[in-house]
Amino acid sequence: MENDKLVIKGIEFKSRLWVGTGKYKDFEETARAVEASGADVVTVAVRRVNITDRKSGNLLDYIDPKKYKILPNTAGCYTVEDALRYARLAREAGVSDLIKLEVIGDERTLFPDVCGLLKATEILAKEGFIVLPYTSDDPITAKRLMDAGAAAVMPMGAPIGSGLGIRNPYNIKIILETVNAPVIVDAGVGTASDAAVAMELGCDAVLINTGIAGAKDPIAMAAAMKHAVIAGRLAYRAGRITKKLYATASTPFEGML
Repeated sequence: MENDKLVIKGIEFKSRLWVGTGKYKDFEETARAVEASGADVVTVAVRRVNITDRKSGNLLDYIDPKKYKILPNTAGCYTVEDALRYARLAREAGVSDLIKLEVIGDERTLFPDVCGLLKATEILAKEGFIVLPYTSDDPITAKRLMDAGAAAVMPMGAPIGSGLGIRNPYNIKIILETVNAPVIVDAGVGTASDAAVAMELGCDAVLINTGIAGAKDPIAMAAAMKHAVIAGRLAYRAGRITKKLYATASTPFEGML
């Protein structure tokens, strides 16, 4: 696995598990879960968590930017203008040129506003941002996001926070065949087996927040997700056996007396 590196726009990532920082009971638990996950990418909602004012209570007092890659996100933004504002705010504060871009279209389902997402992606990419858009599992949208300048695509496995797992693995497979860029499953992962499935499909990484933070033991679940992502990636690279309708003996009969 030493030569199996995830690289986006020249940035090398050590772990294929990325984690969010919302929904934990406090910053201390957040830090412990991030540590247990082995992740080196930590995504933070600019709109909801203070990471720009270092004079007040700040997540970055617990998550060391020298140790982790901080990935600002525009969670909670329902318009292109809001998404652009918070992306620019994070960069002006010196957080990162990376941005996990969200433009939400519906408050109940939290599905993305595809038209707004495409527009915001194009604008931010032209401004030099490394744009990682959260999107639906539609292959055509994924292709158009790449054409708009996205550095990777982040299709939903299932609705945000639902824990339903990968609801449409066939669309994810088509996206993997359609775009010539990293594919990172974002949203819907509820347990370790979901993360393994995403990686076995060939996805480049998985981003998980609620699946860890909402577990009865977030620290243990973070560790479980870490091992699931590693196992899923290894299985994908190893290549699974072909599925067959009937049994095939694991011990050959040839040469037996």
